[in-house]
Amino acid sequence: MRDDTVGQAIRAAAEALGVEWARLDAELLMAHALGVDRSQLVLRHMHDAVPPTFAPLLARRLAHEPVAYILGETDFYGRSFTVTPDVLIPRSDSETLILAALEAAPKAVRLLDCGTGSGALLLTLLAELPQAHGIGIDRSVAALGVACRNAKRNGVSQRATLRQADWTNAGWASGLGVFDLVIANPPYVEDDAPLDVSVREHEPAGALFAGSDGLDDYRILVPQLRGLLASGGIAVLEIGASQADAVSDLARDAGFAVTLRRDLAHRPRALVLQ
Repeated sequence: MRDDTVGQAIRAAAEALGVEWARLDAELLMAHALGVDRSQLVLRHMHDAVPPTFAPLLARRLAHEPVAYILGETDFYGRSFTVTPDVLIPRSDSETLILAALEAAPKAVRLLDCGTGSGALLLTLLAELPQAHGIGIDRSVAALGVACRNAKRNGVSQRATLRQADWTNAGWASGLGVFDLVIANPPYVEDDAPLDVSVREHEPAGALFAGSDGLDDYRILVPQLRGLLASGGIAVLEIGASQADAVSDLARDAGFAVTLRRDLAHRPRALVLQ
């Protein structure tokens, strides 16, 4: 396996990784090792010598650590966000929530993000809605630290408030007030769901799993949403691809009209509650 040049090392790494997106992973790791972006890598550095920092990065990926954690950042809705193992890695599927929220509540002024994690959802909406202020809550102090860094990184720290709170605890919403828009990407994975090892062994279990059917957090959070919404307020929830009917029933039982939004793969991805 030849790896004399960057291009050869990338080809060898992709073959060793053996996953569908292996070439992309290898290029991202190599770009990081070289201190350039991926475009510069492909255009200018394919014949360079392989930097010594590449092999340790590749070893981590071969051990199934997600690329985003290795790089310490990922892109979401056209912006860069710091990520650590304390937070879920933002996925492009979750951009469906952003699109749904901007369409349903384009004039929202007060925002609440339940389970903010990296802050990707809340901070993206604040960047897209310059008139808005928002609160992000999370039960994890470490996650809130990551979100704080991302608020500064994306220039919205003056309009973002981050607080420790857990919607499974009585009184968690005391003093928060009401909001024009509430968004939530709660844990919704079944406890025994078959997950890629990079997810199950590396991403925070507390942000993933929600009981035998993945609905435990919806059962607790959805009935509380009405008390968090101002008159005419909107809530947008991310759901698993098989959960649209079950979560919609919970929302209707709580007095909401429900609209389903699908992601780019046409899978159920978000519910808009009014």
